[in-house]
Formats: sequence, structure tokens, C-alpha cells
Amino acid sequence: MSSVTTKKHTNGLEYIDVDTPLCQARIFLQGAQIDRFQPVGKAPLLWVSSADDYQPGSGIRGGIPVCWPWFGMSDNPDWPQHGFARTSIWTLESVQMKNQAVELKLTLKISEADKLYWPHDTRVDMLFTLTDTLTVSLKNTNLASYPVSLTQALHSYFPVKDIHQLKATGFKGSKYIEFGEGPFKQDSDEVLFDKETDRVYTQLADVQELHTPDGIIEVSRENSHSAVLWNPWIDKSQRLSRFNSDDYQTMVCLEAANVLEDKLTLAPDETHMLTTKIGWKD
Repeated sequence: MSSVTTKKHTNGLEYIDVDTPLCQARIFLQGAQIDRFQPVGKAPLLWVSSADDYQPGSGIRGGIPVCWPWFGMSDNPDWPQHGFARTSIWTLESVQMKNQAVELKLTLKISEADKLYWPHDTRVDMLFTLTDTLTVSLKNTNLASYPVSLTQALHSYFPVKDIHQLKATGFKGSKYIEFGEGPFKQDSDEVLFDKETDRVYTQLADVQELHTPDGIIEVSRENSHSAVLWNPWIDKSQRLSRFNSDDYQTMVCLEAANVLEDKLTLAPDETHMLTTKIGWKD
């Protein structure tokens, strides 16, 4: 039997608990952020720092935070990093069960306060399809009478057990910018990790693989013209909030995105769907 129930964390945040014959998952209404996804009989596919205390108003350090309607810092330095969607309360619009799959839709209602940052008439939905794999889509619709531009990312954190043993593949022929420098061409198919990595990739294949000690995680993207690969390494780990100093050893981020020159511009009435799909490769 499958069940989808709404529960409350001890710190007050509401979440959706999903339990099916294929997986277990947890999705918070704050940020429409999934922080747990585990196929039955397999290891978890998402990572969360044990230093995070799930405080209302703070994005969770792990899972898949939603960066919207800007990625990174805004042009206004006083505005929240990675936008306001990841700390806003979303509304659960629908739940559908098809065979053993669960489909959820959450919608962001733009508050009066958030209109300071985002005065545009848009609709934003998060769509989740939960089977033995996880599919997450960020759907944008421009309801305004003029074009609207934004940047976005599904900031996916993956567990790797030992970053020194991680090999990420699927990067041959791409280009990337790192620490504001580049673009550099990626001649090798693989990326290894021995220092801080903060890359924005373009011209990248739609599928990458994370070769971890626990197996291979397959990560695919749709309507994603850029992707972010990130590990803070030693020094930056000391400065991050809700992050243990040694957490860099057990995580990596590989994010479906449209950022920098790949920003998304929606014409009036246009809809766009950014999607990532993750699963253990058999």
C-alpha cells in the first residue's frame, strides 16, 4: 500500500511523507524541498548535513533546494542568496497515485513582501514523480504581458561516502567557468575531486554519472542549458552555515540549471519546465 500524509517536524516545519512499495520520501512545504528519497532496498539518493536543524525561514542544507528566481547573489546585495523560493511556504495542490507511482504538485504563492523582489505575474509549480527513481520539475509560466527573465537551479546534493573516491563522468566536450574564470574546455570525460570545485558547465551532455563507493548515481537533465558542479572542500566548509567542517568529504552537488548567459527569458504566456531525474544505475 502507498501512503501520502502531511506531518510536522519537531521544529514546526510541515512536510509530506511518502511511503510506497518503491520508495520512501519527505518533501517540506517550505521551499518545496525534498530532503529524503530512498528506493526500497537501496541506499538514499540525497544528502543532508547533520548540522542542519530545520529552522523555519532557513533553507535546508541538503536535499534539493530550489534556487529561484535568481541563482547565487542578486544584483541587489541585500536580497537573499539563491532567491526567496527556498524559504517560502508552498501549497500542496494535488496528489495522484498511479499504480505504485506518486505524483505531487506544489505551487508557490508570491506574498506581498516577496513582490519587492519579484513584481512579475508568474506561476511557479514544483512537480515530483516518485517511483524507484526521483523526477523533479520546476515549472514556470509567464502570465505577464511582457517578457520575464530569471535564473534557476535545482541544487541537488548527493551522498558520496568519500569524495576522494568519487569519479563524475559525462563531461567530455563541455565548457565550464570556475571562480569567474574561463570558459575552459573539458577534454576528459571525468572529473575527480582534490580541491574546491565550483563550476558552471555549458554545452554539457544531458546525462552524468556519479561513481561512488555505494554504486553509480545517474543524473539526467531536461531544458537545462547549464549545470553546476560543486564541492566546497576544506576552507570554505569552515565558513558555510549549517554545515560541518568535514561534510565536504561525503557530498557533491550536481545541479540542473539555467544560469549566467543561459538565463531563462519567457515570452508572455510561455511555459518552461526544468527537470532533473536521479536514480541508482543497475
